[in-house]
Amino acid sequence: MTQAKIGDTVKVHYKGKLDTGVLFDSSVGSDPLQFELGSGNLILGFEEAVVGMSPGESKTVQIPPEKAYGRYREEQVFKMDKKDLPEEITPAEGMTLEVCASNGVVVPVEITEIEGDTVTLDANHPLCEQTLTFEIMLLEIVKKSD
Repeated sequence: MTQAKIGDTVKVHYKGKLDTGVLFDSSVGSDPLQFELGSGNLILGFEEAVVGMSPGESKTVQIPPEKAYGRYREEQVFKMDKKDLPEEITPAEGMTLEVCASNGVVVPVEITEIEGDTVTLDANHPLCEQTLTFEIMLLEIVKKSD
C-alpha cells in the first residue's frame, strides 16, 4: 500500500482538540485539507503525523507545543502609542489587528491591555503553550500531473 512521504500532496480530514476536549478546528463537513508534506505550511507535528499513513488510514496524535504553535515568548509582546494606530480603529482589549513586521510579513496581534495612551499588543499564537490532539484521516495522495 502506498504511504505518504515528504513531497507528496495529500488530502486529509481532521479534527483538532485542546487538552480539555474542546474542538478548536475541523475539516469534517467541508472540503478536505490539501497540502504538500514538508512544505512547512502546517504545524510540524501535523505534517509528521501524516508521513507514513496510507489512504483510508486514520490516527489520533498528540502534538506538544514545540511541534505545534510553540511556547509563549515575551519578546512577542510590545507596546505602542494609540496615535500610531490607524485613525479609523478604536482600540479595545481582545481586539485582533494585523501588523506588518519588519520583514514584510503580516502578523495577527491581539490587544491585551490599554493603559492611557499605550496599547499592548501580543503576537503570540492563541494556541501557543497548548498540547493539541488531532484525529487525522488520510483520504488520498494526489497524483502529480506531468
